[in-house]
Amino acid sequence: MIPAATALTETDFERFREYFYRRTGIQFAPSKRYFVDKRIDHCVRAAGFETFAGWFGALRLGDRPALLQELINQLTVNETYFLREDYQFDALLNAVLPRVLAARGGPGRMAGPVKILSLPCSTGEEPYSIALRLLAEWPHIDLVDVEIHGGDIDSEVLSRAAHASYGERSLQRVPKLWMSRYFNAVGAGRYQLDSSIRDAVTLHQINICDTAAMRVLHEFDVVFCRNVLIYFDELSSRRAAENLYSAMRPGAYLFLGHSESMSRISPIFKPIRLPEGIVYQRPTGAK
Repeated sequence: MIPAATALTETDFERFREYFYRRTGIQFAPSKRYFVDKRIDHCVRAAGFETFAGWFGALRLGDRPALLQELINQLTVNETYFLREDYQFDALLNAVLPRVLAARGGPGRMAGPVKILSLPCSTGEEPYSIALRLLAEWPHIDLVDVEIHGGDIDSEVLSRAAHASYGERSLQRVPKLWMSRYFNAVGAGRYQLDSSIRDAVTLHQINICDTAAMRVLHEFDVVFCRNVLIYFDELSSRRAAENLYSAMRPGAYLFLGHSESMSRISPIFKPIRLPEGIVYQRPTGAK
């Protein structure tokens, strides 16, 4: 029988924590030991190793990238559903997009599309929520070219996002009219988003703390980065903020989760108070 990974020594656990932090920017507190140990145990067994030491040695060697990806998939949290924190989508339609259009010349006179990024996008509910709100409610949707992108470090949830099949819990806040118009029943209480909307969202596998990898994302007008910075320490949060800054146009807008505040992380963004809450702007003229 393969020994349980919960038999890790304190030294093993600290070595693992440091390794995972360096690769992802995520640092687990000692209070998360049980959560981490169970998922390491799964990874050790699934990869066919007999000991943590053998598995961890192969992981650090780096010639089997699937080991790291499975570990990331096991240890990242993916709590989401359609129209989560919907007041921010209200702010997007009522205040942010009008400002973006005004700054870029208005409908019909813009050079290039309005670009929106959702990171992390998990199983797709967040970028697809943006697409649905724009399609159903934004008066300029037929006049303005819009690109929506989603990104996540977890390959498994990205695969599920591409398929876009959801159960009732994810869909509980979706209006019935939208369900009949944009979703197709696929059996066993599951519904798949119409391909026309799935195809309108481009998905990327990406680590928000990886500066080199984040360079593929650029010139975004609006970024949603909700409920991920709370998992980072000060250094990782600052690096993530700088990478988001580089991915945005001057004057672009950033939405964080309701419990997150950029003022505690970095001064590079300007807070803007809207009726629906606070949004952060990359200053105009900033390089």
